[in-house]
Amino acid sequence: MSRIISGAAGGTTLVSVPGSLTRPTTDRVKEALFSRLDAFEVIAEARVLDLYAGSGSLGVESASRGAQSVDLVEFDGKASEVCQRNADLVNTAARRKVVTVHRSKVESFLERTLAPVRWDLVFLDPPYPLDEPALAGVLAKLLPHLAEGAVVVVERSSRSHEPAWPDGMERFAERKYGETKLWFAEPSVEDAPDTDTDATDQAEPESVS
Repeated sequence: MSRIISGAAGGTTLVSVPGSLTRPTTDRVKEALFSRLDAFEVIAEARVLDLYAGSGSLGVESASRGAQSVDLVEFDGKASEVCQRNADLVNTAARRKVVTVHRSKVESFLERTLAPVRWDLVFLDPPYPLDEPALAGVLAKLLPHLAEGAVVVVERSSRSHEPAWPDGMERFAERKYGETKLWFAEPSVEDAPDTDTDATDQAEPESVS
């Protein structure tokens, strides 16, 4: 059972996707992730995109914490229905429509999206069967839709290889929590200083107190 951890809808129990259709982010990992995003100061008033949204847990958490808008993209019918129910919970708490659900394949959604849409924070938690070349293709399609200074978070198995970042996007941090690994990337900036001070992060505790 997952919940919204903080913000306007903090403590709200989220609806879960039935069966094993998705691989939900645990509350432990989510709490650590959002603690880091709070440190980056990228959530408040952000335009957020949650790809392969599953239950929409990461997107609605962002909405609860003050994101300007959140787009949840999920193709599976049952999962997209759950996304809508969770979106309704947060929209009710916020007293406005913050979260919008899109039932679509991720690639099709990105191909259809036209400028000037630009997202400040993007979550990708693709299913395990999605191979590395396919993920690289999605990241390449995503790149033109990123705002300056955007943060992209890719969640994968800790046994997975680092994603193949497209030209114009680079990893600046990674974190490992048990069987889950989070990769943080941003649009490249020419002549930017090297900010990768935590290449492996093996020293970071895997539990969140």
